[in-house]
Amino acid sequence: MLLDIVMIILGFVLLVIGADFLIKGSSNIAKKFYIPEMLIGLTIVALGTSAPELIITINSATNGANDLIIGNAIGSNLCNLLFILGLMSVIRPVEIDKEAIKIHIPMSIISAVVILCLSLGIFSTSNVIDRRDGIILIIMFALYFSYPIFIEIKDIKKAYKENLKSYKFKNIKLSLAILFIIIGIILLKYGGDFVVEYAINIAKMFDVPERIIGLTVIAIGTAMPELVTSIVAVIKKDTDLAVGNLVGSCVLNLFLILGVGAIFTPLNFSQDFNNNLIYLILSTFVIWCFNFIGKKHVITRGKGAILLLLFSFYIVKLFW
Repeated sequence: MLLDIVMIILGFVLLVIGADFLIKGSSNIAKKFYIPEMLIGLTIVALGTSAPELIITINSATNGANDLIIGNAIGSNLCNLLFILGLMSVIRPVEIDKEAIKIHIPMSIISAVVILCLSLGIFSTSNVIDRRDGIILIIMFALYFSYPIFIEIKDIKKAYKENLKSYKFKNIKLSLAILFIIIGIILLKYGGDFVVEYAINIAKMFDVPERIIGLTVIAIGTAMPELVTSIVAVIKKDTDLAVGNLVGSCVLNLFLILGVGAIFTPLNFSQDFNNNLIYLILSTFVIWCFNFIGKKHVITRGKGAILLLLFSFYIVKLFW
């Protein structure tokens, strides 16, 4: 068992380091061409920090670990919104962008509601998310992540042309950025392999349901890239990047992660998973409401403490 634990820890270390390499490489390419920070957070950084969840989803699907896929996606979102955003706000009050309030946080709620409806069989005769549903979820992911690019494309083109004329591109080596991306992908691949294989071993050894392993150990572990990225961003006062990263990752986890998982294997939601989805919907709604309570458009330290309490309640509830 000791070897299993060591290999899981090693897997998480590889996932965090791999995601960091992927984020640095992707972000540097984006910054070189003057792509806005919020857009980087919502797309490139969100994709990079959610790479561990995606890798673990693919590995879990090939191992037939249905509950790990679902638990990982839902648990990571609760960890992102309650634990990471709460911790960020306690460190330093986080100002929420108006576009995030109007579009991206409501989209997080909508994505969770869509998954809940699919899991309850409201849109079909079955309560299983199958391959057809998975394709629809991936299309919804593509549409959502295309939106900020479509909105910002004019400004990006303008900045690109202006800097092309004056040769004012940032001093970032594209070859080094691409190398970082390649290293990141390799580390993510092996880190995901280690986490899934040895987490399943421990679950079988102690008869712990895969659902609990997915909702806690794996969900919190794969949320480490978001945690590290967000805390560093807050310390540097790059709150747009941090919030964009968290919100973008939440939509991505439900649409892309579960969509990819459903393509590999049908996802059967238990009542416990549906209860956790409802808790996720309510928690995200609370965060949205916080923007209109007290100091508007700001998650204060007090509000952050409430989010941490909600996360603590969620963890206790799982094991109660």
